[in-house]
Amino acid sequence: MKDQDIVGEALAKVLPQYGKPWYRVPHLLKLNLILLVPLLSSAVAGYDGSMMNGLQSTDSWKKFFNNPTGTRLGVVNAAQSIGSVAVLPVVGMVNDKIGRKWTLFIGIVTIIIASIIQAASINYGMLVASRIIVGAGGMLVSQPSPMLIGELSFPTHRGKFTSLFWTCYYFGAILASWSTYGTQKHIGSSDWAWRAPSILQAAYPFIQLCFFWFVPESPRWLIANGKIAEAREILARYHTGGDSNHMLVEFEMAEISSAIEAERQAAATKWSSLVSTPGNRKRTFIVVCLGAFAQWNGVAVVSYYLTLVLDTVGIKDADTQTLINGLLQIFNFWAAVSAAFLVDRLGRRTLFTWSGIGMLISFVIWTACSAVFDMSANKGAGVAVVVFIFIYFFHYDIAYTPLLFGYSTEILPYSLRAKGLTAEMLSIYGSLVVLAFVNPIALDNIGWHYYIVFCCILVAINVITWFFFPETKGHSLEEIAEIFDGPQSRPMVDSIMLGKDDENQTVEHVQKV
Repeated sequence: MKDQDIVGEALAKVLPQYGKPWYRVPHLLKLNLILLVPLLSSAVAGYDGSMMNGLQSTDSWKKFFNNPTGTRLGVVNAAQSIGSVAVLPVVGMVNDKIGRKWTLFIGIVTIIIASIIQAASINYGMLVASRIIVGAGGMLVSQPSPMLIGELSFPTHRGKFTSLFWTCYYFGAILASWSTYGTQKHIGSSDWAWRAPSILQAAYPFIQLCFFWFVPESPRWLIANGKIAEAREILARYHTGGDSNHMLVEFEMAEISSAIEAERQAAATKWSSLVSTPGNRKRTFIVVCLGAFAQWNGVAVVSYYLTLVLDTVGIKDADTQTLINGLLQIFNFWAAVSAAFLVDRLGRRTLFTWSGIGMLISFVIWTACSAVFDMSANKGAGVAVVVFIFIYFFHYDIAYTPLLFGYSTEILPYSLRAKGLTAEMLSIYGSLVVLAFVNPIALDNIGWHYYIVFCCILVAINVITWFFFPETKGHSLEEIAEIFDGPQSRPMVDSIMLGKDDENQTVEHVQKV
């Protein structure tokens, strides 16, 4: 694809042309390797969901905690989301106060400590407490990471990296599912069958901690806090190989500065700013809907209660359940990664539409097959349910994994980005708290009939997505404001860079901005 098709014509004009792949350009290679650190943050959430699926199938875990079911099982799964919701009121303020980088550091350390407590749990209460702490730490790493990625990425790589962020959810899920499968199969009678996967929850945060010191702070945060020289140095080092006078650095500095200044003049960045203008109300509506849709589309049933779903179709062997969980996470990862690299080619709106229709069709068939098994105990119907779980997840993965935070990061302007992502996470984890309690109770009492609720919700999701989710392909972060607020919101730098053939004149105008 051409650069202007990815980032827009104005920004494409000032991009350095290296004439070789990015991995052969030293400063771009270094930047993209550094971005792996915040990318791994989503692996924490992925590990947790898959681990809990695996532990619920593990005989030693069920025996040690007296086979929790219903509300007791719901509390164990909801504890992580409760911890996340508990820190939501402050995580946005922490981000804006101390920066994205150091908020991430606090979260990493918190998860490592919580994983040790969980692995050492001696009773049900200690387990729940450790999972609340994991949830708090997970929020502290997940909230700043997509902003750090979006604000540090090289312009033509931004869409792919922000889309890859939640795709790394499955890095965590793969490690968790196969560790629980291995321990269940080989040491299933020992407490270490569940303690070992619990301590492994600290693996990715530990890797992040080792390489954390190479991660720079967000240039946008630095500019917003008056650290102009430091921001320029970071942009030059990682985007132009140290050339602080390059047109790209001038463009980015001017665009970020003018956008931030315009936002400051328009309104103080308060929580009320999320609904202060028609454009902001539309942004907030989209991010809150996106967070809710990501859970209420039915994925929460399988993400934390695959064991109960498989029980309803007669697959009750612990080894088989943990094996299916492991295979599902590998499948999910490749589906999500493939979609992440199609984001710039197909566009965000196309992927959301494809995903919604595919999930609806596969969930309807999944529900029908579950009904057939319930009435006739037909083994073929039970196998079909497993097949359509995979098909359903493929359609979930192509949009709600790569775009869950990437799309929100794009549509939110700098001044609203931290608070907007906090609102989205409140929607996500608030939904998870409710569903963690409701799902096991509903599955125990009405079985497959519960799936009909999600079929109806998926119809509503498709309608709202079609009418309210705009395309953002081919725009820089600051240009996207025009989609929501009209042409008058476009930063001055855009008009400066368009149609200018004289480089000296362009530099002069950019510097004035």
